[in-house]
Amino acid sequence: MSTLHDPILRWYDVHQRDLPWRSASASAWSVLVSEVMLQQTPVSRVLPVHAAWLERWPTPAALAAVPSGEAVRAWGRLGYPRRALRLHAAATAVVERHDGEIPTDLTELKALPGVGEYTAAAVASFAFGQRHVVLDTNVRRVLARALGGQELPAPSLTRAERDRAADVLPAEEATAATWAVAVMELGALVCTANQPRCEACPVAAQCAWRLAGRPAYDGPARRTQAWAGTDRQCRGRLMAVLRDADGPVHRSSLDLVWEQTAQRERALAGLLADGLAIRVGPDSYALPD
Repeated sequence: MSTLHDPILRWYDVHQRDLPWRSASASAWSVLVSEVMLQQTPVSRVLPVHAAWLERWPTPAALAAVPSGEAVRAWGRLGYPRRALRLHAAATAVVERHDGEIPTDLTELKALPGVGEYTAAAVASFAFGQRHVVLDTNVRRVLARALGGQELPAPSLTRAERDRAADVLPAEEATAATWAVAVMELGALVCTANQPRCEACPVAAQCAWRLAGRPAYDGPARRTQAWAGTDRQCRGRLMAVLRDADGPVHRSSLDLVWEQTAQRERALAGLLADGLAIRVGPDSYALPD
């Protein structure tokens, strides 16, 4: 047993947030939807969309029965709307391959469209109580500090990180599943990227980074994502017009929300290529069928 286990698990017992996808009654579908929505999106923004999504589509079959464009519309302003298409594709695959039930096997989970290694491990752990290494940004940061003595992990996941996470994973299956979410919660609430609250950390006394004097990150440069004036912002403006419309949208309506013609055309072409929009007439566009 790692000396980190007991203090972090006890801390989680007291401080865990009451989130719908963590309740004992939460379905595996609820967990999968939450994991996809939470990618690069804060919990506060996900909560209302997750609730509305599960109310409208409580099962994979319910989502698979509607056009993919409805999933994109319901995605709203969460950002990265291709995730909505991936969820729709995953729901369709669950219906076609698994009789509408989210598979429990890790390999079968990873075979679902849009479900990568992290999401598959998270669903297997959080929905089915299995023992897997679950490495999101928060977990990577906690382990980098507590065990590696580094302020932040490397920009890309390394084999050494995987091995370290596997070494500290509790042996008992149910405990390992709780550990995965407990470390994640610690990273989200206490061991944050900026201004970590070491005074509130249950493992501060043994944290290698704190004991080393909290040295600043000196690894490879980390990417920062700009927003204002980018193609991403332009795509978001165009998507908002398509989502809010009851039917096809004429090109002139898209022209109104972004002045720069070349960038607008490039963004629109990207939406068409990604399957987030379709052309329904010479100068008309809509969400996918």
